[in-house]
Amino acid sequence: MASLLDLEHVDKSYGALKVTDRLTLSVAEGEALAVIGPNGAGKSTLFNLITGDVAPDSGRIHFAGQDVTALPAHRRSRLGIGRSYQIPHPFGGMTVFENLLVAATHGARRKESDCYDDCAEVLELTGLIDRANVLAGTLTLLQRKRLEMARALALRPRLLLLDEIAGGLTEHEALALAETIQEINRRGVTLVWIEHIVHALLSVAARLVVMDFGQLIAGGEPRAVMADPRVQEVYMGIPAA
Repeated sequence: MASLLDLEHVDKSYGALKVTDRLTLSVAEGEALAVIGPNGAGKSTLFNLITGDVAPDSGRIHFAGQDVTALPAHRRSRLGIGRSYQIPHPFGGMTVFENLLVAATHGARRKESDCYDDCAEVLELTGLIDRANVLAGTLTLLQRKRLEMARALALRPRLLLLDEIAGGLTEHEALALAETIQEINRRGVTLVWIEHIVHALLSVAARLVVMDFGQLIAGGEPRAVMADPRVQEVYMGIPAA
């Protein structure tokens, strides 16, 4: 598969704290990639670098064959990079459908009349079609998580970044959400998913990478990576034999 996203030796520091350390990562078109690591490993900063919310100190970022290192976030969004955030912040006074229209018209710079069918399709895909005319502020946590994902999908992204989208959900809710995410990937959207609920991740991802102190310390087939003694020590606190 051709590469859709490439990070090459990307460094980012905040003062004396190095958050990513010559980070190099490629994501293939159509891939479902999982990212795990302990708190403070640099996972959310990785997403911020990809979306353009923060700029790297050095290194290059390429998306769809284009160097986007210096592009602002709104330009990257229009190229096809969508993202969810750990804590959903919908426009509570707007309906679910209106939330998607805002994303599609302002995020993707499309005419409102051209977005209606796409937004309805996204609501169907994410299980929110029966909530379309409900105020977003009245949704349950699971529904808000689905709306967060739906708003990113309204941009019609080629790459969807999911930042702990299952956090706070019950096991049943997390697995139901994972089924939706799997269907999104089957429809051709490339995924990079950061998550602490590993069993949900493993039901979707074909490849798993592990971050620690801003570096990738392991990567490959998910179950093999989880069995790696170094990963077990860093991520689960299991001392190496």
